[in-house]
Amino acid sequence: MLNRLLELLRTGDTHRVSDLARRLGTTPQLVEMMLEELERMGKLKPVGERCVEECKACPLAGACAAGMKGRAWTWEEEA
Repeated sequence: MLNRLLELLRTGDTHRVSDLARRLGTTPQLVEMMLEELERMGKLKPVGERCVEECKACPLAGACAAGMKGRAWTWEEEA
């Protein structure tokens, strides 16, 4: 299931945890745990509050997960 989550994240789209859970046929809690594991593995980087400030001028801010309440990550390109 972790590999399937990686496939979904590699598309570059913005995903809500609830949507990922539905697509994977699991719970949002398990998706959160998998996202945290991917962060520990260095595949994802947490965005944090910094992005919200930088996004204020972005025309896509309203559609981006970083501008929504909750946690957000960015994909870390493999070296």
